[in-house]
Amino acid sequence: MSKNLEELKGELRGFVAERDWEKFHSPKNLTMALAGEAGELLEQFQWLTEEESYHLSGDKKVSVGEEIADILIYLVRLADKLEIDLLSEAYWKIEKNAAKYPVEKVRGKATKYTDL
Repeated sequence: MSKNLEELKGELRGFVAERDWEKFHSPKNLTMALAGEAGELLEQFQWLTEEESYHLSGDKKVSVGEEIADILIYLVRLADKLEIDLLSEAYWKIEKNAAKYPVEKVRGKATKYTDL
């Protein structure tokens, strides 16, 4: 069963309200939690080779999925608290990046736009 971002936001609001955690979910705290979870995701890949990172074992893939879910949860909460439409911002950022990184200049390159 696939749900959309708005449904996820609503479920998270309910989850937080039931536990009386709203007082802990300031933008500062959510950002710190998000950074912590990103570090936990990074740790899952520490010491793996490039090739190994593409072929995770069953348990490792489950752990990576859990960390990605934690990141998404905190990101959705942060956007909700700041009244930012996450999907609209993501699509706008893709458009902005497309202008900064024109295909004809960057195809197959990892060059930063300031160095093109």
